[in-house]
Amino acid sequence: VQLQASGGGLVQAGGSLRLSCAASGRTFGTYIMAWFRQAPGKEREFVAHINWSGDNTYYRDSVKGRFTISRDNAKNTAYLQMNSLKPADTAVYYCAASTIYGVAPGDYAYWGQGTQVTVSS
Repeated sequence: VQLQASGGGLVQAGGSLRLSCAASGRTFGTYIMAWFRQAPGKEREFVAHINWSGDNTYYRDSVKGRFTISRDNAKNTAYLQMNSLKPADTAVYYCAASTIYGVAPGDYAYWGQGTQVTVSS
């Protein structure tokens, strides 16, 4: 599966952005989808993942209650709605796909190219 992330940008603290991850291929619905992020000088970190049907999600603690991961299998697209953004959320955001659950980058075989999110204070 090939992934294309989009939707990043510059936003003030407290603002919102919605990231999209468009997937190619007819097997999108069989993959667990996730979002990771990587800030300058830091390791890539897990943000959220969602199961095949979209009824099971998991988030890192620092984004719980602010971010929502979702998917539309008919459109081969996953989303990350980000509200109440903070400067600490500034990073390049990557979408990823896997056939297994995981929170480590190594658990995911397929990656999008990344989209920059910058939150100003």
